[in-house]
Amino acid sequence: MPAIEPTTREVLNVLTPGDRVEVTHQVKVGRQIWNTRVVGTVERVERRRHGLHYRRRYDDKVFSDLVVLKLPDGTLSTVTIDEFTDVTKTHDP
Repeated sequence: MPAIEPTTREVLNVLTPGDRVEVTHQVKVGRQIWNTRVVGTVERVERRRHGLHYRRRYDDKVFSDLVVLKLPDGTLSTVTIDEFTDVTKTHDP
């Protein structure tokens, strides 16, 4: 029986600061598709509330899952996780 791959939500739930991860993201705009990849060390995982949706009630709660990564050059990168994102734990190079 084949092993079942963990979902992105399951991977996010077990990430801790210091874990090294590879995030692959697919960006779609119209018919254009771009694939991006970033590798770094987890600083923190957050769920942020925002109001990006037009004409919602003031008390609607809309959240995005984020991973803040420290890149090899020391800069921080924030990646918003959605259905086009794949997060994989990696080993140190």
